[in-house]
Amino acid sequence: MKKILFAIVALLALNINAQHTISGTFTPAEDFTWLIAYRLKEGTQVYVADTKIDKGSFSLTIPEGKEIGTYRIVYAVPQEEYNFDIIYNGKEDIVFHFDVDNGASFEKSEENIILSNYLRDIATSQKEIINFYNSSSKNNASKFNKAIEELKEIQQSYETKSEGLIAHNFITANKPYIPKQLESVQDYVQHKKDNYFNTLDFNNSVLKSSAFLTDKATNYVFTALPLKQVTKAEKEEIIIGNIKKLSSYANTSSINYKFQLYNNLWNYAVTYNYNKVSDYIYTSTLKDLAVETNNTEIKNAIEAHNRLRLGEIAPEITLKNGQTAKKLSELEGATNYVLIFWSSTCGHCLKELPPLHKELKNKANIKVIAVGLEDEIEHWETEIAKLPSFEHAISLGKWDSTYAALYDIHATPTYYILDKDKKIIAKPENDKAVVEFLNKIY
Repeated sequence: MKKILFAIVALLALNINAQHTISGTFTPAEDFTWLIAYRLKEGTQVYVADTKIDKGSFSLTIPEGKEIGTYRIVYAVPQEEYNFDIIYNGKEDIVFHFDVDNGASFEKSEENIILSNYLRDIATSQKEIINFYNSSSKNNASKFNKAIEELKEIQQSYETKSEGLIAHNFITANKPYIPKQLESVQDYVQHKKDNYFNTLDFNNSVLKSSAFLTDKATNYVFTALPLKQVTKAEKEEIIIGNIKKLSSYANTSSINYKFQLYNNLWNYAVTYNYNKVSDYIYTSTLKDLAVETNNTEIKNAIEAHNRLRLGEIAPEITLKNGQTAKKLSELEGATNYVLIFWSSTCGHCLKELPPLHKELKNKANIKVIAVGLEDEIEHWETEIAKLPSFEHAISLGKWDSTYAALYDIHATPTYYILDKDKKIIAKPENDKAVVEFLNKIY
């Protein structure tokens, strides 16, 4: 019996020793309440553990047997904005301090201390080269060579320090272009672009199971641009060229990773209103990847965005009045059209639509088309009688109805403002914003 008990105690001790913690502090303490840790994997992330942040402090135990690699620490919502990544090697506890101004600084963890110190030092060294080109001594070869030697020394030093660590993958992959001799700033920028992918391995599982390659690819695509001023149209053509070059390196990766990569590029292009770029990404690559990876929801969301973005002609709507039917595209006589997607059972709608009706009913240059997303007709008919100056259409099935899908409606009321050609020019948040926008026009 004693032997069995001893064996159980020994086993428990092994299990305890196999577990490690991530702990630390957040500042200002009152801004943080909870923390979640995810293990990043190729094209996705997997929940690991979570814990309360109590008065700015926390301690999270990593369950035994969890995979080593890059972990994402999420500390607020939306999660895609409020997070940072760390390395967990399964051999050490991690202690860091996080503050909103400076991010995370590590007190304990060889992996993370080496990587964060490397990124700081390499950025500082590269900044010295930029400062050189901006200085009056930009033709001083000895000063340039000194800056280059420092850059080379930092890279080599950290590659040596990180041997055997997970961080080594990131440090070697991040190796910057290092000129052999003084060159013009134009040549330096071009050579950086030409050599950008030399050390990036899109088949490295460690790199793919992190944000590193995606961030590097995004940086190249959108910032590898000429020094001279270019128009937006010219810039978009250059960015598309950058995507084509990236594709020649990234296309050997798995389909799931490629979907994640190109979806990230698409989102970035949309954020900066590069419509030609986002269309190219979707039609040339992302659409097929979404189908192959069964990412139907994302595919539908992208297509909805494309047909509903500013400048696009609003999708067709058919309005019926008794036996008469007419189409949105055929309406004439107004300078602007307001589309309202609402429901006769929506409290917010019944609050917002009557004052909007009162505000707009005498403005001949504005026509309002109110599309009811309904489960039945009777109550809708009662409510539209109170809004006689609006044109009305009904879409039965409510959230699953034709127009709810066509216009990607997830809340009522939802507003669109169109110009005389039925192009979307605004998406106001409420009735007051509709009036405010229209008042700016007239």
